[in-house]
Amino acid sequence: MSEPRTITDPADPRLADYTGLTDVELRRRREPAEGLFIAEGEKVIRRAIAAGYRMRSMLLTPKWLEVMGDVIAGADAPVHVVEPALAEAVTGYHVHRGALASMERKPLPDAAEVLAGARRVAVLEGLVDHTNLGAIFRSAAALGMDAVLLSPDCADPLYRRAVKVSMGAVFAVPYARLDPWPAALDTVRDAGFTLLALTPADTAVDLHTLTPHRLPKAALMLGAEGDGLTPRAIAAAHHPVRIPMAHGIDSLNVGAAAAVAFYAVTAPTP
Repeated sequence: MSEPRTITDPADPRLADYTGLTDVELRRRREPAEGLFIAEGEKVIRRAIAAGYRMRSMLLTPKWLEVMGDVIAGADAPVHVVEPALAEAVTGYHVHRGALASMERKPLPDAAEVLAGARRVAVLEGLVDHTNLGAIFRSAAALGMDAVLLSPDCADPLYRRAVKVSMGAVFAVPYARLDPWPAALDTVRDAGFTLLALTPADTAVDLHTLTPHRLPKAALMLGAEGDGLTPRAIAAAHHPVRIPMAHGIDSLNVGAAAAVAFYAVTAPTP
């Protein structure tokens, strides 16, 4: 058990992992380089630990000591206790949930390893919005997708915002990078997957007409909010597909579209 230690100086070097959490560019460069990520909130911290991530340290405000008592008891990492104002001074925002943990990253598997044994995967191109990325991971976990594959320019699934929005689902769904892009889509194709490119284009076929839940292996390709999939990515797919729209709506938010498409390919066969 780690003995919680109170810290009163925001410049204390023991708090270095938690500095400037709202600086996206800084954290995007620093966290992968240092092999860490930040888990925020009781549920997310517990899910990270349950998924086998090792804790580097924990930062708590006093009222969370009792709630996190069992986690503290099992921790072999330092537990820092700070007042809410100091937590805000260090992190750059009001830490509503009062509990943060710095966790060690695991080595990222390659795409072939992630695809082995999978039947339903999501392939994301250019997803740089952490909120959308987190929402997609949450839907992927909830709706039974086996893995997520990311283009090299996709955001980091372990960035704090993505982890928080996903409610820790990024720990439950295996993921890997596809590089080079889009040539590495051949890895997915060669593994026996039918590549379905989601696009609102009129030339795409309605997703349900392909009875995607009957496909032996399906890979759903989704692009960034607004721009969507690039022409190169769509050209690499077996089929461009669309979700039928009503009431003059031309498209859905990518997070909503992902959830609909995930259900379409994972629904039980009647």
